[in-house]
Amino acid sequence: MSLSSVIISFVAALLLAVGTAAFIIKKHPRRLIRGAVISAAVIAELALVAVLYVENYYKADEIALSYLEGRSDTVAVSQTEDGYLFDGPGASKALIFYPGGKVETEAYAPLMSKIAQRGIDCLLVDMPLRLAFTDMNAADRLIARYGYSDWYIGGHSLGGVAAASYAAENADKLRGIVLLASYSTEKLDDGLRCLTAVGSKDGVLNMAKYERHAANLPRDAVKLVIDGGNHSGFGSYGFQSGDGEADITPPEQWDITARAVGELIGREAMNNE
Repeated sequence: MSLSSVIISFVAALLLAVGTAAFIIKKHPRRLIRGAVISAAVIAELALVAVLYVENYYKADEIALSYLEGRSDTVAVSQTEDGYLFDGPGASKALIFYPGGKVETEAYAPLMSKIAQRGIDCLLVDMPLRLAFTDMNAADRLIARYGYSDWYIGGHSLGGVAAASYAAENADKLRGIVLLASYSTEKLDDGLRCLTAVGSKDGVLNMAKYERHAANLPRDAVKLVIDGGNHSGFGSYGFQSGDGEADITPPEQWDITARAVGELIGREAMNNE
């Protein structure tokens, strides 16, 4: 679902509201005219607010975009109908990744490339409105389309919450889950391999929720705290409002994260970076 289709939907809703108001006015010109006009105005205002909200997002920077052009000799990047495929030297394992809320999909290209270099192909999903909850079951399409034997799902921030919701309902399709600056609001199957990673300088993640929902993780979940890392550092989109100042660079945070993902999935790290 594209932004243009969303705008069209809002315009259609607005026209419907206006038409309804006109009908009401015709039938009850004196009693309901005020309420009908107010209702139409409220819908119009909500439509404008929604459009402005989805258009205000964190954009991928030049570094992120450079990774889409193939900075690694061992990872081929291709655009798909659902996002991007980072095809590395591995053949059997794949990670489906849901971006953080209101963050441009391409911002995660550096991290996906580094994970793919370690033998885990990555499918970065382009979400409608840049909100993973609008298409939580996107993983179903990818699992049906590609022939990998071992599937993992993951996400950053709100994307991780959505990925965890999918994993809670589809544990039989997955080998594990990767949650970056995120948590699961539902109980995850103990049979899933699980990595949670959070930066010690994260100022965005709600730590109270993170700690409260820790009980929902699989029994043997690996919990990684990246010393000096922050919330924004899992992607490449600049500094996120409210975040803490990192003591390490984003490339350092990507390397640490990719290494941890590689260890979770049980693949020897490949020194191709």
